[in-house]
Amino acid sequence: MGRLLKAHGLKGAFKLELYTDSPKQRFRSGEVLKLQVPEDSEWFGKTITVKELRWYNSSAVLFIEGIESREQAEGLIRAILLVDQPLDALPEEPESWFDHQLVGLKVFRNGSDIGSVLRVDHMPAQDLLAIRTESADVLLPFLKVFVPKVDIANSMIEITPPGGLFEEIESASNEN
Repeated sequence: MGRLLKAHGLKGAFKLELYTDSPKQRFRSGEVLKLQVPEDSEWFGKTITVKELRWYNSSAVLFIEGIESREQAEGLIRAILLVDQPLDALPEEPESWFDHQLVGLKVFRNGSDIGSVLRVDHMPAQDLLAIRTESADVLLPFLKVFVPKVDIANSMIEITPPGGLFEEIESASNEN
């Protein structure tokens, strides 16, 4: 979900590197998070409880219960924050999915099975679905206009890609 980058201020806060698209959901007050730290750390095997998540100059700053000074915070620098969650749980936002729920879904175009989702690439402009077809991997912008239907329950995605994106692959495989 995130990594504690460095101490922030004098009251034990941390600048937070986010690995989640849902920070408001993941870092609610009272949420208990697991820590990934070296085995020789005093924090190994322990959990932390979120006190508050604030935003300063577009940067996430995390306050943790029991950490009240910069000195206490220094011991948790570079810790990775994890959460236990059922694999089928969905984000709170409508039409949102976690990457692991999309990977492996069958991809259909005009009713034909053309491949499966290999991974989701998060790019600055938009997310991309990497789709493994019979002959190649294709990157498709993960936009409603190109991916009108995601059906997790039936393990499938319907796509309407822009012209030329898959045709080149289909014509190359027909030439062989």
